[in-house]
Amino acid sequence: MSEPAVTPAVTPVVKSAGTAQGDNRRILAILAIIVAGMVGLAYASVPLYQLFCQVTGYGGTTQVALSQAEQVVPNHPIKVRFDANISRDLNWRFEAVDAPVTLNPGEEVVINYRATNLGDAPSTGTSTYNVTPVKAGPHFMKIDCFCFIEQTLQPGESVLMPVRFYIDPEIVADSNSNDVGEIILSYTFFPVHGAGTAKDA
Repeated sequence: MSEPAVTPAVTPVVKSAGTAQGDNRRILAILAIIVAGMVGLAYASVPLYQLFCQVTGYGGTTQVALSQAEQVVPNHPIKVRFDANISRDLNWRFEAVDAPVTLNPGEEVVINYRATNLGDAPSTGTSTYNVTPVKAGPHFMKIDCFCFIEQTLQPGESVLMPVRFYIDPEIVADSNSNDVGEIILSYTFFPVHGAGTAKDA
C-alpha cells in the first residue's frame, strides 16, 4: 500500500510595510503619468487634427495661401455658394452677405459674411469651416479669413467678416476633382466659453 503524498509546506511571503508602501507609490506614480498623458493627448488632438486637415484638405478643409495664384485658367467656370451656420448656444445671427459667385481657377474673389450679437451682453465666438464636395478642399485657397479667430461682439454689434480666396488652377489637372462645377463654402460659429456670455439666460 502506497503512502499518501505529502504536500510540502508553503511559507507565505510577507512584505514589510515599507516595501508595500513603496510598491503602492510606484503604481500611483505610473497611473498619474498615464492620466496626465491622456489629458495632454485630449488637448493636443484638436489642434493636431486641425493641422492635419489643413495640410491634407481632409474632410473638405480648405488650404491657406500666402499669395495670389500665378495664373488664371479660362473657360473652366466654378460656382461657389456660401453657407452660414451657428450653434444654438451662441445668441448671434450669422449670415452670408454675398450671392454665389462664378469664377475661373486662379481668379481671386472677396466675399463677406455678417455676424450680429442679438444678446444684451458681450459674447465671443469662433468659427470652423469646410467645403463640399470634400475633394475640392485641397484646391480651395484662402488668403484672408476670420476662421479660428475669437470674435467678441458687444450687445447689438454687427460686423462684416471678409473672406478672400481663389480656386487653385491645379484643380483642372487633378483627375479626381476636375469635374467639380460647384463648391459650397460653409462656416459654423460656436461660443467660446469663459470669454463672455455665450447665451442669455
